[in-house]
Amino acid sequence: MKTKIIAVLLISLTILAGCKKDFLTKSPEDSINTANFFKTEADAVAAINGAYQPLQWPKLYNMRMWTTDIMAGNSIVGAGGGSDGQETQDNANFVTATDNQGVLDLWRGPWPGILRTNIILEKVPDMDIAEAVKNRVLGEAYFLRAHYYFILVRFFGDVPLVLAPVQPGDDLRPFRTPKNLVYEQIIADFSKAADLLPPKESYTGADVGRASKGSAYGMLAKVHLTMGNWQEALDFCTLVEGLGYTLNQNYADNFNPLKKNSNESLFEIQYVANAGNNFWSNENQASWLSTFTGPRGADMVAGGWGWNQPTQEFMNKYEAGDLRKSVTTLYEGCPSFDGKEYQASYSLTGYNLRKFLVSKGISASYDNSPMNFPVLRYADVLLMKAEALNELGNTSLAEAPLNLVRARAGLPAVSGLAQAAFREKLLDERRLELAFEGQRWFDLIRVNNGQYAIQFLHSIGKTNMSEKYLLFPIPQKERDANPNLSQNSGY
Repeated sequence: MKTKIIAVLLISLTILAGCKKDFLTKSPEDSINTANFFKTEADAVAAINGAYQPLQWPKLYNMRMWTTDIMAGNSIVGAGGGSDGQETQDNANFVTATDNQGVLDLWRGPWPGILRTNIILEKVPDMDIAEAVKNRVLGEAYFLRAHYYFILVRFFGDVPLVLAPVQPGDDLRPFRTPKNLVYEQIIADFSKAADLLPPKESYTGADVGRASKGSAYGMLAKVHLTMGNWQEALDFCTLVEGLGYTLNQNYADNFNPLKKNSNESLFEIQYVANAGNNFWSNENQASWLSTFTGPRGADMVAGGWGWNQPTQEFMNKYEAGDLRKSVTTLYEGCPSFDGKEYQASYSLTGYNLRKFLVSKGISASYDNSPMNFPVLRYADVLLMKAEALNELGNTSLAEAPLNLVRARAGLPAVSGLAQAAFREKLLDERRLELAFEGQRWFDLIRVNNGQYAIQFLHSIGKTNMSEKYLLFPIPQKERDANPNLSQNSGY
């Protein structure tokens, strides 16, 4: 949503904030009775706006999700060197322990969103409001709940499946639910969302950026791709195609803060400037990406802390003439950024990330970037379609969607590859097209039951990688609070 998403403060397990000011004076002063809140359309919209907010947090897309590219071998932490980003360095070196702060963030990040969607799904069906608004809000709630669980299940495997608001007196120590049942619920929720949500073009003004029918179809394609359900993945990619999405002619437009929510975008995390909240707080509405990933000591962007420095091995994957290279990365001799020339000395690897940098003309201070974060683009859908077709034995048909993506990158068409060779080419294409968008780790661990991840990471020198690291450990803090949470194997 282009305007500021209403902040929602969770004070206890039964609180939904972002409510009318006079509610804050009611007794008890530290909670809000949701029965008195869900009365009007404005209440329902405020509630669903709040359910989006945890996606914006540093625990999820404002930091931890994009640092998975470091773990996946595309980059190193870089930053200030030494122990800066130690928790991310540990994850990337596959020495992750049960007290890792980044792992704790990823575990805790989705649960407030799950709680908020559960409250909405309990309260909104009985509201006397316009049917179109009710359906949209419910569709968004199903979409968001599925999205939060999709994050959790891929990182942790079995997780508690909580489908109703937790009430005082409820058992607050749930067991983990087998991941196959979690995936069933994710598919059910995204399917309900697809039925209820309107198409993207129906959104205007402040509503632009909300989950849409295409968002749900696209996520269903990704869930089925993750599970190896190739025909279902193909079917949902085809449904997305039927909704009229197109590739932006210019790859860079996907990462231009002045061209957000383009026709290539199925879903992105919304950030805005001038939101008036502390940069380090959960209520912050500005993006961290430009600040964190700008070259250190270069004065190219506001902030510039040097995180996420591409490796030489990653840079070597670009074919000659790939137009994405100069959009995605900074390297000596690359086009200038905002009138400044890049120097290899700015980075430990000789490279920095360019993809999400915001010029000082747009964001003059480190804490005010409006850059959105792409979660799902039409290019990803085309590559998923190509993969599904190839795995179904239709390699010749798989060439067309792959080549649409390559043509935009200025690359020649792929033709005549056998299935195994096409699979490798497709995974390389995904790596470059979706680089630093938090996708590579999930691609690594889903192929060949994670053996692809182990083989690839060993090939680039990450020999500590073993099967146990395909999942994160359940944080020890959470197991201390809930002894019913079993630990993942090997930790």
